[in-house]
Amino acid sequence: MRKVILLLVSFMVLSVSCSDRDDDLISVNIRIKNSSSRLFDRVLVESEEHVYENVGSDAFSEYQEYESAYRYNYIEITSGEETFVLQPIDFVGEEELPIGLYTYDLNITEEGEVVLEFVID
Repeated sequence: MRKVILLLVSFMVLSVSCSDRDDDLISVNIRIKNSSSRLFDRVLVESEEHVYENVGSDAFSEYQEYESAYRYNYIEITSGEETFVLQPIDFVGEEELPIGLYTYDLNITEEGEVVLEFVID
């Protein structure tokens, strides 16, 4: 009997450890990484529906769900009294992201430009 219980417990542990963290997703999920030396007080992505707050230097935000998203987007970063904007011109040729986990890795140059690196998690 002990062998059966041990075998069942082993099987359950293996089945849980083999699942991917994106197996149960039903939408695009995006988080923010702050690669700058500044605190991001507020990061707006696309619209007021997607606001990330208090993302520290070299830190990640929580994921937020999106109905649809692209490899880049409109981004407005507020840090202290300063506001920095990444304004895409259009999405011609871009395809919507499939369901999954993604990171917008953001940095701000010395000239005040927002740099976005898209990462598939």
